[in-house]
Amino acid sequence: MATYVPLLLLFLVGAVITGALFTLSSILGPKNPTPEKMMPYECGSESTGGRFVKPSVKFYLTAILFVVFDIEVVLMYPWAIQFRTLGWGGMATMGSFVSLLVVALIYVWKKGALEWET
Repeated sequence: MATYVPLLLLFLVGAVITGALFTLSSILGPKNPTPEKMMPYECGSESTGGRFVKPSVKFYLTAILFVVFDIEVVLMYPWAIQFRTLGWGGMATMGSFVSLLVVALIYVWKKGALEWET
């Protein structure tokens, strides 16, 4: 348990500093709310539509696909570092991993999940 004490202290110090900065900024920060400042702002233009309009399911699907293929790259880095020591077995394993991901990408592409319709 003694090995975790420095980590606990690090989290504790980080939480105290974060809380102090948020508190100080809300107390000492300038407050001049005008109607123009209180308007919703998105990407340089006024937002349109309802306040509680939910994004399309395609957005979430695209985000999940991004995470899946991002994890692929994260798993390839350690493999690339150990490439010479893994030999042909490591090459076959990574080849099957990449081929499985290519099959998944082709499936998603055929289903039309990568088409962005507005």
